[in-house]
Order: sequence, then structure tokens, then C-alpha cells
Amino acid sequence: MSKIISFLILIILVSSCKDAVQENNAIRETRWEETTDSLPTKIRVDAKAQTILNDWKEYSALEKSFDKIYTSELIEDFQFVVDELIENQNNMDTGEYPEKFNIPQIKARQKLFKTYVLKTKGDLEYRQNPRESIIQMITAFNDLRNQFNVVVNNTLPDELLKNEEN
Repeated sequence: MSKIISFLILIILVSSCKDAVQENNAIRETRWEETTDSLPTKIRVDAKAQTILNDWKEYSALEKSFDKIYTSELIEDFQFVVDELIENQNNMDTGEYPEKFNIPQIKARQKLFKTYVLKTKGDLEYRQNPRESIIQMITAFNDLRNQFNVVVNNTLPDELLKNEEN
């Protein structure tokens, strides 16, 4: 009789553990879908800025990696995208900037973007909810793109901007 009871308890334990693992995966997938449902969109760049950006290989690679954020279906895919963003951002940082964009304003926006990419990576590694840091990262990337628009549409003379006494 005790063997039958022990056997039944063992079967109940094994079946209950198996269901919990499947349920945990379903919860994780649902949370990722909730995270990526309403991400901000990428802003457009003016045609003037886009002609300069088309020739900048490092930025083009970064932008292609960034676009993968919106198409990653699993959190594991997104982790690879973040690693790719870090690599491409470092290549852009050490690469040659176009003359028009080789200014502190662009470099500062790029550093801010890098900060939020690393924050997102940290949230993923420590299994935190990355939603807030993803939104901050997208906002920082949009700010970088907006700064490109500001630079090419600037109507002030360059002498005013380069004069450090003002």
C-alpha cells in the first residue's frame, strides 16, 4: 500500500513540475510581446541629411541593426540585435565621420545612444523588464537622427557656431 502511495506522489510531483516549466515559457513569451507591442517609431531624416548618411558606411550598418529591433520576435533574437548594435556603434565611434557631422553635437547624441544600448543589454542580462530602457534607446536614436536634421538645416553661419568666445 505504501508503495502505491509513494508511486502516486512521485507521478503527481513529476507532472506538476512539467506543467510549471511550460507555463513559465508561455509567460515569458507573452511578456516579450507586451514589451514590443507599442514601441516608438523611428523618425525620418531630411533628404539633405540622408544624402550624407548614405555614404557613411558605419552609420548605415548601425541603422540596419536598429531596424531589426522592430522585427525581432523572441527575446533571444533581441539580445543578438543589442550585441550587434553595440558592435556597430563602436565601429561608428572609431570610424571616420562625414565632415558635416564631425561635430560635438552629433558625437554627444551618439554617446547617449550608446549609454541606453548598454542599459538595455544590462536589463536583458539581469532578466529585468527592458521596456523602459528600450524606449529610452529608441528615443536616443531618434534624437541622433533629429540632430542630423538640425545640422543640415542650420541657417546660422559656421563662424558663429565655431566661435568659442560666445
